[in-house]
Amino acid sequence: MRQQVPNILGLVAIAFFVAFPFVYSGADYDYIMHICIIAFFYAILASSWSMLAGYAGQFSFGHMGFMGIGAYTTALFCHYFYLSPEPTNLCTEYQFGSTWLVVVNPIGVTSTTLTQDCLRQAMATWGGSVQVTPMPVWLGIALGTVMGGVFGLLVGLLVLRLRAAYLALFTLGFAEILKATISAEIEITRGQAGMETPALFENGITLFGHAFSKTDKLPPYFVMFGLMLACLAILAWLAHSKFGLFVRALREDQDAAAALGVNTTRYKVLVFVVTTMMAALAGAVQGHYVGIVTPNNLFLLQMSLVVAMAVIGGVENFVAAAIGAIIIQFMLEMLRNSFEIGGLVIDMTIWRLVFFGILLMVTLRFSRNGLIAPMIDYFARGHVAKETVEKRLRGDEEAEAAE
Repeated sequence: MRQQVPNILGLVAIAFFVAFPFVYSGADYDYIMHICIIAFFYAILASSWSMLAGYAGQFSFGHMGFMGIGAYTTALFCHYFYLSPEPTNLCTEYQFGSTWLVVVNPIGVTSTTLTQDCLRQAMATWGGSVQVTPMPVWLGIALGTVMGGVFGLLVGLLVLRLRAAYLALFTLGFAEILKATISAEIEITRGQAGMETPALFENGITLFGHAFSKTDKLPPYFVMFGLMLACLAILAWLAHSKFGLFVRALREDQDAAAALGVNTTRYKVLVFVVTTMMAALAGAVQGHYVGIVTPNNLFLLQMSLVVAMAVIGGVENFVAAAIGAIIIQFMLEMLRNSFEIGGLVIDMTIWRLVFFGILLMVTLRFSRNGLIAPMIDYFARGHVAKETVEKRLRGDEEAEAAE
């Protein structure tokens, strides 16, 4: 019965988050819902990174870079591509039957944006007689996820023969080069100004007879929550399959696994592609939820936060890493409230990161497998130790009887 406790608690946690938006009615409803959505976002990143680093032993610093690839792919797609029943004769366009695929010209961040946008000029000429259709948001998210996998495959084939610090340094360099490129290509990506993205449900959505606007928090809440559960389900399926056995063998001893016939490069690339696609998917959805993507999302500080969440939760258990990400995101937000001690005001907007750093150091010193993973293991594997002891005692008794 004890080994079923994690499963029962997991179901209770899922039921809690499903019911929470309908039960909570505080004045800060939108703020709390926003924290939940961001927490689910970090849970996807932390759990997928845990699969890569904790299960497969591939320590990568490029996870936020692949998240940015997903976000910028969908942003560029939704920003530059449109469908029109009439040719603009101003933009780059391709005809498919009676429809034209219009590619808007790059305009950067100039002060004459409206006059330089070829599509806007054409629409002004049409005077509202032609309806131009933007590209579907969900198609952009799908393309962002695929591009994350493509770049994951290319980087994986290039560097996953490297080990330990070499892999970490290469992926760190990849993320920094990507950030620098996005920042430098101002004409296309708008640089540090960022690119605006349409909302997940730009025209609103009606669920069970209730209409939600594009700014309502409930639809994106369940979208991100559903994505988190789907990613955890996929990771659990992989971890309990032959695939998971092979990648754990790579982590323990790559040379021994290769000697036993495991195609080490193939499985390292596969786990890299799967986890980078999850990061790209999370980034694409997050970009549409926030409404803007900027190179600031690719900073090393953000990658460090994801790593710390996974480490504190339990880097060798992706469920623990996801739980750690959710708890830490709430802690960091709750610690924003400053307080006063003896007339001295403590600015927690700064000191909260100090407390977070102390928690990380204490975890690394006294609980290297995180704070949550040991509790899960205690219930899920506690019976294993008991059965092992019983078998050993039984074997000793049989040996003594044989003598």
